[in-house]
Amino acid sequence: MAEGGIPGEPPVALVQEILSAIPSGCTWLLPVTGDTGEVVDFTVAATSDRVQDVQRRGARRRHARLSELYPSMVGGPLWSLYHQVVADGVPGELADFDYEDHGAGVVAHSRFVVTVHRVLGGLLVWWQRSDEHERRLERTEQLGSLGWAETDLVTGRNEWSPGMYRIFERDPALGPLPRAAQGAAMLAEDRGIAETAWQTLDTGAASDVTVRFRIGTGIKHLRILSEAARDADGAAVKIYAVVQDVTAREDSRSAIERLADQLRTRETTALAEHRLAGQLQHLIQPVPVEPVRLPGLEARVGYLPAEKAVRVGGDWYHAQALPDGQALLAVGDVAGHGLEAASGMAHLRFALVAWLSIGIHDPGTLLAHMNRLCVELGITATAVVGRHDPATGTLTWARAGHMPPLLSRAGTSTELPKPPGLLLGAEAQARYPMVCARLERDDLVLLYTDGLVERKTVGAEDMLEQVKTTLADASARPGEDALARLQGLLRSPNPDDDTCLLAVRVLP
Repeated sequence: MAEGGIPGEPPVALVQEILSAIPSGCTWLLPVTGDTGEVVDFTVAATSDRVQDVQRRGARRRHARLSELYPSMVGGPLWSLYHQVVADGVPGELADFDYEDHGAGVVAHSRFVVTVHRVLGGLLVWWQRSDEHERRLERTEQLGSLGWAETDLVTGRNEWSPGMYRIFERDPALGPLPRAAQGAAMLAEDRGIAETAWQTLDTGAASDVTVRFRIGTGIKHLRILSEAARDADGAAVKIYAVVQDVTAREDSRSAIERLADQLRTRETTALAEHRLAGQLQHLIQPVPVEPVRLPGLEARVGYLPAEKAVRVGGDWYHAQALPDGQALLAVGDVAGHGLEAASGMAHLRFALVAWLSIGIHDPGTLLAHMNRLCVELGITATAVVGRHDPATGTLTWARAGHMPPLLSRAGTSTELPKPPGLLLGAEAQARYPMVCARLERDDLVLLYTDGLVERKTVGAEDMLEQVKTTLADASARPGEDALARLQGLLRSPNPDDDTCLLAVRVLP
C-alpha cells in the first residue's frame, strides 16, 4: 500500500477514482517485467474516460497492454521515454509525438504533447492533442483572412503562420518574405503610416494600422495589429503582429463612398438618383431573382425601395444554410434613411455573416451581439432572427422590437406568438429570449419589415389583414408555385419606407 493511501483501498482503484474526475487525457501505466526483471511492456491500470484515444476508446483500455493497444508505438520515441522515466524517475516530455495506427480497417494519425511522471510504482502519463488545435487555428485564419507573424529583433529571424503565406500569395517552402522585400511591396504613399506604427510601438503601445501592399498583380489592403515584447531594460526584442486582409471591405467602402458622392452632388435626374439608390442597395445585399434552396426550405426574397428616390433605407435580410444542416433566416431594419441607415445596415449584415462563420447560430445570442454593435455605432434598429431544423420541423426564433413572423397553413394565417425583445441599440445588456414553433409540410412563413404594412393612407391593421389574406390564399393551394403567388405583396412601393420580405415554404 502506498504511503498516504486509504487503508484497505487498492492503489489501482484509488488512482482510477482520481483519474475519473480529471477532464483531460491522463493514464496510469504499470510496468510489465520479463523473466530477468527488465521492463518489456506496460499495462493500462487506470485511465480517464472523458478524453478518448484516436480510436475512441476510453476506459475500455484498462487492463490491456500498450503493445496490444498501440503496436506501432513499440520501440519508438515514446516507448523509450517510458523506459527512461521508469529507470531514473526523472519526469520527461515529448513535445511533438506523431502517432499513426493501422488496424481493423482504421487508419488513425495524430500529434500529441506527452508528459510522463513516475508515480506509485507506475507512470502517470498526460497527453494532449496538438494537431486539432493547429487545425482550428488554420481554419480561423481562413475564415477571417488572418495571419500572424513574429519577428525576433535580436536574431532577425521571422516566423509566419500559414495564413500569412496565403495573404502574401507566397510559397511556404520559400519561408517568410524578408523585411526589405515587405517594405518594397508597400505602396510608397503608405510608408509614412508604417513609420507612425513604429513610433507607436516605441512608446510601448500597440499599433493598429491599415496599409496597402502590391501583391501579385493587384493591391491588397492589410490591417496590421502589432505589439512589442521587451527585455528587462525595456528594449524591444520581438514584434508580434496579427494581419488581416481587408481588401474586400475597403473596396466596398470605396464603392459606397463613390455612390454617396454622386447622391450628394445631385447632378443627376430623379430617375438616375433612384437607379443609384438601387445600386447601393444591391451592392450591400443583392436580391436573388430565383428561389433560394435551404435545408428543408425554399425561400424567396423581395425588396422594393421607397417611392421617394433619395430615401435609401436600412432594410436588410439574410438566408443561409448552416454547417449542421439547419437554416438561418433574418430580416431587419435600421432606423432612419439615407447613407447613415445604409451604412448601419451593412455593418449589421456583414457582422451577422462573420458571427455565423465562427459557429454562433443561436438567434438570441446573435441579437445580443447585434444589440451591442448598435450601441457602439450609436444607431437603433429592429430585427427578427430564426433557425429552422428540418429534422424536427422546429423554427426557433427571437425578436428585437420587430414584428413577429406570419405563419400560414392550409388557408389560415396568424402571427407567431411574440416574445419580448427590446429595440437594438436601446440597452447594452438587453436579452432576447427565444420561442419555438413547429412547422409542417407546405407551411408558409413570412418575415418582413414595417414598410409592408405601415402606410400613411391606410391603417397598419388593415394592411396587415390584407397581407394575411394574400398569404392564406397562397397556402390554400400548396405547391411549387406557392411562393411565386406572393409577388403581389410588393405590387406598389411605400412612399416613405423601403420594404423587404423573406418568404419560405417548408418542403415535403
